[in-house]
Amino acid sequence: MIPKQAKQAVGQRLLSRFRDAGAEEIAPDLLLPAGDLLDLYGEDIRARAYVTQDPIRGEMMLRPDFTVPVVQAHMSGGAEPARYCYLGEVFRKQDMGDTHPANPRDTEYLQCGFELFTRDPDADAEVFALFHDALAPHALRAETGDMSLLLDAVRGLPLPPARAEALMHHIWRPGRFARLLDRFSRPTLARSPVQTDAPWAGLRHEAEMVRRIARLNADAAVAPLPPVWSERLDRLFTLRAPVPEALPALQALARDMPAIVPAVTRIAARMDAIARRGINLGHVTFDASHGRTTLEYYDGFTFSFLAEGAGRAGWPPVASGGRYDALTRVLGRGREIPAVGGIIRPGLVAELEAQA
Repeated sequence: MIPKQAKQAVGQRLLSRFRDAGAEEIAPDLLLPAGDLLDLYGEDIRARAYVTQDPIRGEMMLRPDFTVPVVQAHMSGGAEPARYCYLGEVFRKQDMGDTHPANPRDTEYLQCGFELFTRDPDADAEVFALFHDALAPHALRAETGDMSLLLDAVRGLPLPPARAEALMHHIWRPGRFARLLDRFSRPTLARSPVQTDAPWAGLRHEAEMVRRIARLNADAAVAPLPPVWSERLDRLFTLRAPVPEALPALQALARDMPAIVPAVTRIAARMDAIARRGINLGHVTFDASHGRTTLEYYDGFTFSFLAEGAGRAGWPPVASGGRYDALTRVLGRGREIPAVGGIIRPGLVAELEAQA
């Protein structure tokens, strides 16, 4: 068991590195209003947040993450460009339902993070390199992805907007996404509600039910998605390789999926920028589905640094992060700025150092 003082010492060391990179330290409240903020995290964090009721402030939650409150603080009055860093506890339930892991993770743990608000096109590479250099002594495995690649691929499917939007909504939930894609790839049976003089019952009004029946019948008239598109999506979603191998594979896929051409171009430019910072791309894995099971506010570049070896099975990423431009648009109420950032778990770094 690593004492808290050791974890704090590691956190302070990382925080100092982020300050040296020009970041201003920020300390969001420990107790945050739930409401709209909780909705921004997605299903996973909503299920794991500690929520309580305040007689005056209403529903509140213990801080499950720093990024959302940092973005909220910046968008309420911060200038751009801006750099922020932070160190503090976050709180997340770890046991889900009837699942009780043999080695449960901490429900309270330290996060040390860095957030960059800028229109500089090389911001992704700068943040990745900052984290890479901070963690270099620990020989972690680096992985990257790009959620915009997957979102653009779904938008480019020959589907009506309603079906494409449904798929995009579930892209962070691979099981539901696969079931929905399978449904859209098969003919839909038309609904034939029984005609009766009995009164309508339930929570929906008659007019609402009539509209819903009409939508279902209209959906039944949509032709199924041709099998070739499911095959292309599968090739894309399962692409995982070192960056020098992944880029040619992405470019080949883009010839069959024109909608992903801009994303593939951005990924290639990002990797060139990372290489210019002295990082060997052969040691970086590109996983096209990276980010699909993490926080739902990431909408572009994603990355993580993972520990491997004996005794580390089941560890969460030592560090993770990504781009969240859409989040600034939601919290900025009309104002937006490109933003990217990430967090490191000082407790895991302290464990790595203790094992060295």
